[in-house]
Parts: sequence; C-alpha cells; structure tokens
Amino acid sequence: MSARDEGGAYARIRENLSELGLDAMAAGLPHWMSAVAAGEADFASAMLAMTSEEAEAKRRRGTDRKVRAAGFPFVKTLADFDFSFQPSIPRAVVDDLATLRFLDAAENVVLVGSPGVGKTHIAVALGVEAVRARKEVRFTDCAALVRDLKDASSRGILAKRLKYYAHATLLIIDELGYLDVDEEGADLLFQLVSARYEHRSTVITTNVAVGLWADVFGDAVTAAAIADRVCHHCTMLKITGRSYRMKDLLAEAADGDGLPERGQS
Repeated sequence: MSARDEGGAYARIRENLSELGLDAMAAGLPHWMSAVAAGEADFASAMLAMTSEEAEAKRRRGTDRKVRAAGFPFVKTLADFDFSFQPSIPRAVVDDLATLRFLDAAENVVLVGSPGVGKTHIAVALGVEAVRARKEVRFTDCAALVRDLKDASSRGILAKRLKYYAHATLLIIDELGYLDVDEEGADLLFQLVSARYEHRSTVITTNVAVGLWADVFGDAVTAAAIADRVCHHCTMLKITGRSYRMKDLLAEAADGDGLPERGQS
C-alpha cells in the first residue's frame, strides 16, 4: 500500500471509529498503526490493546453515569477521608465495609455522630464503591425521602415508589434526625425499611443515638420497629471526633487569620 493509500485508509478508519463512538480506539490508532508498521506489534496485539482501551473507557463512562444517577451530594472516596483526624473510627471496620461483603449479606450500616464528623463522606464513599461494583445505589436525605413518599401516597402511587427505593441494592438515607418525622412519615419509612429488611442493604447517617429515635419519630412503638429492623443485621459506627467543617477554621484561628477577637464582628 502506498503512503497515499495508507493515509486515505487511516483517515477513513478514524472517521468510522468516530461515527461508531469508539473515541478511545480512535485516539490510540496513530500509535498502534505506527507500531505495526515498524514491526513493534502485530495486528492482533494492536487490536487487543485498542479494544481493551475502548472497553475500559466505556466502563468509566458507565460508572460516571451511575454515580450521577445515584444522587450523591458530592463524590468522595475513602482515599479522601482523613482517618487521623477521626481516630474514633475503626479503619479496619470501614475497610471491611468497602469490600461490600455487607451487601451480599443484606446487612445495614448506621453511622452515628455529631454534624460534620464525616458520616456522609463515609456513606458516599461506600456508595461509590458499590457503583463501581455495578450495584444499583440510591442516595437521599431523610427529609426528602419522606416528602417523596408522602407525595406518592397522595397521588396513589405509593406502592410503585416504595418499589423504586426497595429495589436498589444499596439505599443511603442521610441525616436522619436533623428534622423530626411526623406520624405519616414514620409509617412510610417503616414500610420501606420492612420491604428492604433482610433483602437489601441500607446505610443510615444520623446525629441521634438509635435509642433516642422515638424523639425523631414522635412514637416509641414505630421508632422501635424501625430500629429493630435496621439494627438486626447491622454494623454501627459511633463517631465522636471533632467537626471537619471546623478544622480549617480552627487552623486559621491558630494562625491569627481566622476568628475575630471578642468584641469584633
């Protein structure tokens, strides 16, 4: 094949790959054509390398779409978490949760602690790991979940909406306890928790000890029923450290650049 014919073939191959949406293969085409021409690689190994790159790119795109669809408020991993700042967290337990064995056993995770200690970060990180493992994940804060279920109930589609949340391999309910839940909301949450019980895993973050959930739900019986199902097969982590949100502020204050002196605004 002449250089002119080879150049024309290269252009047509690039066009075909682009039309087929095989952008990773198109990007690697110049390198592998040169490698084959120079005898540094044969056709089969070049095709294997290019198709492997395209498959990996497709997996990354799929993971990115699923991460966005999960509804995370941000995307962070356990690699981003500063365990040295929160020594109350048993890292070995968190690392074990990150293997996702708890999903296979349909076990739950409850993260208890004051605002800002990293509960949501850990919950999101576990969710991201689950997405990477091709699991269906849904993230919602408790107040939004209750509103959604109430709306579905008022429109006569509660069963369909409960199925939507119950079907997910991992459901993350964030900020339980930050707002009180009325009787209707508590009943709806009980129905959801019951539907998932021993079938699917749920991660809950809360600033209220489980024994005090009656104060959140306003009904000791319903609170006990929810807690019983959540905690039956459960890993509970109690985080007693300081707030990450105050970390930088306190550091600035120590440097003299942060909090104003008393009497200043």
